[in-house]
Amino acid sequence: MAAVRRLVLIAMLLGLFAAAPAAASDRVQYGIQDDAWLLYGAGTVESRVATLDRLGVDLVRFTVDWSQVERVRGQYDWGRVDPVLNALRARGIRAVVTLYGTPRWANGGRSPNWAPTNGATFAAFATVAAKRYPWVKDWLIWNEPNQVRWLRPTTPHAYVTKLLNPAYAAIKRASGGTRVAGGVTAPRGSTGGVSPVAWIRGMRKAGARLDAYAHHPYPLTRGETPWAGGCAHCETITMATLERLLREVRAAWGGAKRVWLTEYGYQTNPPDRALGVSLAAQARFVGEAGWRAFKAPNVDMLVQYLYRDEPQLDRWQSGLMTARGSAKPSRNAFMVATAQAYRSGRTTAVWGHVRPGNGRQLYVLQQFRNGRWHTVNGAYRTTQRGFFYRYVRAGKGSKLRVMHTPTRTISPVLVVR
Repeated sequence: MAAVRRLVLIAMLLGLFAAAPAAASDRVQYGIQDDAWLLYGAGTVESRVATLDRLGVDLVRFTVDWSQVERVRGQYDWGRVDPVLNALRARGIRAVVTLYGTPRWANGGRSPNWAPTNGATFAAFATVAAKRYPWVKDWLIWNEPNQVRWLRPTTPHAYVTKLLNPAYAAIKRASGGTRVAGGVTAPRGSTGGVSPVAWIRGMRKAGARLDAYAHHPYPLTRGETPWAGGCAHCETITMATLERLLREVRAAWGGAKRVWLTEYGYQTNPPDRALGVSLAAQARFVGEAGWRAFKAPNVDMLVQYLYRDEPQLDRWQSGLMTARGSAKPSRNAFMVATAQAYRSGRTTAVWGHVRPGNGRQLYVLQQFRNGRWHTVNGAYRTTQRGFFYRYVRAGKGSKLRVMHTPTRTISPVLVVR
């Protein structure tokens, strides 16, 4: 009887674990940001957007630089913006648009990272942008304003009064059904900046208006993973300390406020020998970050920073492709994301997300045994949003992988820990 009770208990737990992902899958979406590649990569804009579509992205974050579009007051040049946003619309890919950069005429002749002297000028530009692209429903106000290199003066009050609140009201008036996110903070303030914790509290004090709080939870050391290694006593916020972000947002604006993770990624070695992690580690972290965002309450999106590495080593090498165009293991990890969700003895739960295609996707879970890959219990289908959650008899050290059968895309090998 004791054995029967144990089996019943295990079955109940399996049911609970299996049901949880289906409930959360209606919210979180996954995307990419790579402005330079979208604007100047090989081929046409349409072909580059088609590449992202084949990856299975839900959304693409793209920056509209006010200082470039409206160099002269009242005169607009949308030549770089129109092709990208129109191509995303044609493919049915959700655009998340960042408004950034002040023209010299609006900030006393200073560089684009200086706030406008009058928030009304930014509001006017936000109105024009929202009316020009009425299908864009998700807007981000500025980029990493808690760092001096992105905003001066670097204060929550200046950000809220000169940028966020004027743009929030303007976009809402200009286009129905829009969502405006504020914050868009870096994981740390750096020299002369403000920590994200202090920034959130300062925004609240300044009366910030926003539908979601956006943040970039990059790791700050090579030893960090999406789940561990963050600084528990600092005011930095990385993916490893995501709970701190959720707590601070909840304290500032209540439990219903949404959270957008609008930049995230790991640089790789090669080519970055100073800051990069191995190619295999990057691929593993893509899956683990996807699972982390999926489990987190109120998180609506996670955006991978860069499709393709930047060629200069002093810039970013967090792409899914090398600068020369070769796929890293993380490319497949993005398309078929997997993570170890649970293990007890020889029972392991695998979370996954198949991103190419629409609707319930066909996949197989495979285990490496006796020198070859074996399919575990035949083919299965994901949820309508592409998620799955599977239990398998696989103890520590076992090797698993997932194949999306329509595209023959195989995830990187998941080694049970």
